[in-house]
Amino acid sequence: MSENSQFRFGAATGVGSMPGGDAREAVKTATGTFEDFPFLPELPARGPGADMIGRTAGMLVELYARVEPSGWRLGDRPGRDTKRARSWLRQDLDALEEFTQEYAGQLKVQVVGPWTLAANLELRNGEAALSDPGACRDLAASLAEGLRLHLAEVQRRVPGAQLVLQLDEPSLTAVLRGQVKTASGYRTHRAPDRQIVEATLRELVAVHAGGPVVVHSCAPDVPFALLRRAGAAAVSFDFSLLTERDDEVIGEAVEGGTRLLTGVVPSAEGPLSDPAGSVMGVRTLWRRLGLSPGLLAEAVTLTPACGLVGASPGYARAALAHCARAARSLADNPE
Repeated sequence: MSENSQFRFGAATGVGSMPGGDAREAVKTATGTFEDFPFLPELPARGPGADMIGRTAGMLVELYARVEPSGWRLGDRPGRDTKRARSWLRQDLDALEEFTQEYAGQLKVQVVGPWTLAANLELRNGEAALSDPGACRDLAASLAEGLRLHLAEVQRRVPGAQLVLQLDEPSLTAVLRGQVKTASGYRTHRAPDRQIVEATLRELVAVHAGGPVVVHSCAPDVPFALLRRAGAAAVSFDFSLLTERDDEVIGEAVEGGTRLLTGVVPSAEGPLSDPAGSVMGVRTLWRRLGLSPGLLAEAVTLTPACGLVGASPGYARAALAHCARAARSLADNPE
């Protein structure tokens, strides 16, 4: 087993984003539903600065971003968009502190990873930072320093928490395949060297050396092997996108001690199956891989398939509660 197996995760948690704009209500739901593995919600519906890219851009050190019609663009100084992003985050942390008084246990926080950030933040010329290797390095270094400060702030507010850092990398597969489009839309940016991608991720994982790092992607073809080599203790993914060609890397990940955060509950609004039905695919995968059912509780955490920002508040609450019930079903009957 790898050193990752030293980390223990709760049976269920959320991915990150939630609908609406009420930070207290979102945190109350996240902490009340998952008593042993809550997460700090993100509320993109509030507007620029609360979205995934803007929220993380607000954490950067000595790099600043502003909103342009085409998206977030790096600039020379902090403007109103940076200030707004930081203000939203403070509100979220205030709510988190309120609802985690005397809490002791795992707590997950999410930020955008370096490659998704590079694919979505523009340089002054309007091209993605991904187009410039030097800009990618600067962005990763700034993000690393911002992460250190953010994790320290969360730890100060929730001193009993064992922090779990989630790096959101939904653009990673597109980056690796050279599929990120240029500003014109007629070409794509060249794929960076995979060793550089891996090394950069390893540097960001090392920022949270005292605790586990999860890498999340709800895109197809998540590069499990690369993420494991980069030091990720867990990989979070949309379970419905797996195919049988992923069996080998999944099996290797489990046997190597990597935790699987399996997105089994639909993030799009619709009827929910019974809890046992939601985990049927996980049980089937386990049998297909020839893995011991006893490993399920040690290897799998259940989540929604992706963020819930597009759902109604009622469905979001139901989906999170369903994850918790499905996790109990899996623990009670792993076979």
